[in-house]
Amino acid sequence: MPQAAKPIQLNTETLQAFAAYVREAEAGMQPTLQASGAFLWSDQDAKRNEDVRAGKVVTQVWRGRGPTKAPHGLIHDWIGAVFVAGATLEELLDLIQNYDNHKNIYKPEVMESKLISRSGNDFRIFLRLLKKKIITVVMDTEHEVHFRSFGKARWECRSYTTRVSEVDEAGTPKEKVQAPDTGYGFLWRLYSYWRFQERDGGVYIECRAISLTREIPFGLGWAIEPVVQELPRESLTNTLEATRKALQGRAKASAGP
Repeated sequence: MPQAAKPIQLNTETLQAFAAYVREAEAGMQPTLQASGAFLWSDQDAKRNEDVRAGKVVTQVWRGRGPTKAPHGLIHDWIGAVFVAGATLEELLDLIQNYDNHKNIYKPEVMESKLISRSGNDFRIFLRLLKKKIITVVMDTEHEVHFRSFGKARWECRSYTTRVSEVDEAGTPKEKVQAPDTGYGFLWRLYSYWRFQERDGGVYIECRAISLTREIPFGLGWAIEPVVQELPRESLTNTLEATRKALQGRAKASAGP
């Protein structure tokens, strides 16, 4: 950890800016859930749909060229899509809702995972996350996750962090979990919006990830910028690729010899 990078605390003004951004983003999602727009982001562009259908993991920033500035923070908004041929929606939901197994599917970024509670299609989960890019940060996070069906072939999932605590010297006798919303600020909030659709002989998986991080301190761009600028895209890409790999394994096992 760079010695000059001082621990900070999440500012109320920063959190309010993130909440306003999320309200606008969620309002913009509503038309595509009400049959007045394309359910999948990949269907909104012919070339994008072609690339996804061909097996590529397609990701891009939602708008603009980079994060949105907030008071003392940055809001990152990325979306990505992948297609898994031969898989079913039922297999996908079984895979994703098995939160105790996420530490195996999404390692090394997910170090530990646990289902805290479930009520129907609503979940509370724990994840210990590893963020590694020049520097290494470990975080204990809790999430509320809500699934919703739009018919047999379409589902939506929304995941909201409810606690993010940085962990000092993780995995050692000196391990210490910091108070929420304090620390180096490499992840304050992460809200993820998933869409799943079964068609064309497989399953389309899309995720829009909106996250909040600290701003980049003057003079520390070399150490901080790769963490807060590049990791949101890399994490999304890795998550989609890991989901596809795990789902392909299940589909092959179901098909048998």
